[in-house]
Amino acid sequence: MISIPKLKNTDSTNFFLMAGPCAIEGRDMALRIAEHIVTVTDRLRIPYIFKGSYRKANRTKIDSFTGIGDEKALKILQEVSQTFGIPTVTDIHESHEAAFAAEYVDVLQIPAFLCRQTELLAAAARTGKAVNVKKGQFLSGASMKFAAEKINEVNPDAQVILTDRGNSFGYGDLVVDYRNLPEMAAFGVPVVMDCTHSLQQPNQSSGVTGGKPKLIETIAKAAIVVGADGLFIETHFNPAEAKSDGANMLPLDQLEGLLERLVRVREAIL
Repeated sequence: MISIPKLKNTDSTNFFLMAGPCAIEGRDMALRIAEHIVTVTDRLRIPYIFKGSYRKANRTKIDSFTGIGDEKALKILQEVSQTFGIPTVTDIHESHEAAFAAEYVDVLQIPAFLCRQTELLAAAARTGKAVNVKKGQFLSGASMKFAAEKINEVNPDAQVILTDRGNSFGYGDLVVDYRNLPEMAAFGVPVVMDCTHSLQQPNQSSGVTGGKPKLIETIAKAAIVVGADGLFIETHFNPAEAKSDGANMLPLDQLEGLLERLVRVREAIL
């Protein structure tokens, strides 16, 4: 169902994976994380897209980490792609960023808070790159039909991906409604479960987003059983030291075991 240049292992029956650090913090960390995940996903024959945000625009506080420099981070993403022969995905936040980021990456991601921004979606579609749209925390899966339609109206050949990342549950928590996955799949596009952001605890009085990473495996297993085509997982060598979203990231050394178990779940339901 998914068509992205350089995506490997597409002849397997596995889910595909978008995974990497929340933000590009530097060249060495990005290459080390990518190498580890490529080794694991090649062994398990999981189609893999490296994820890393070149800039973090949606931050709680004005002094929160936003990035190491746009072009510098995008060139690191490009190097990851060239080094390992894999596609990459990064967020964009404003329409003028689409063409710029598309020069370096294979998939443009629309953050959940921005999934209704028509010009942003249109700008992403015009690049010809695949577009992954995160479902807003305030929307149902069924309502994401209109985001997909906006992209395909501008570019009928665009590869659209829709990703669930939970729904707002009160002021400081999220809950996953798994009805969203089949609702979005009904539009004929690949659907993804964001297993880490769906466990965020936003709007904390400390100004730092919290999370429940111990439940990542629970969210991922349920998503596979419900029929998710792909999984989105942010991971880091040491989440406690990550410069963005460390509270809900998976420690990198836990990823291989998790993926092995998820492959077995996938095999069991096919």
